[in-house]
Amino acid sequence: MQVRIYQLSKTAMQSGRALTKRWVVEFEPADAKRVEPLMGWTSSGDTRQQLRLYFESQAEAEAYARRKGLMYSVETPRERTVRPKAYGDNFRADKLLTWTH
Repeated sequence: MQVRIYQLSKTAMQSGRALTKRWVVEFEPADAKRVEPLMGWTSSGDTRQQLRLYFESQAEAEAYARRKGLMYSVETPRERTVRPKAYGDNFRADKLLTWTH
């Protein structure tokens, strides 16, 4: 059984990064999804696909996968780059485009 270990990213609705420190163990789908002909709903026989386990660190998540005998792949998060900006840069004299109203 294959699991994926990754760190949550912030959603578009979040302004802070509060819940992005946790690591998630998520099971890969073992069964293909299918469309039911009567209602048109998408379903699957694999219930582990709905399960998410949260851990405080990557080491804890990997230890859990090893303890349970699961094959796992770790997705390392991309580092966030923050470019410092200043309000006064909008009015610089050497700016390429002139500021107008």
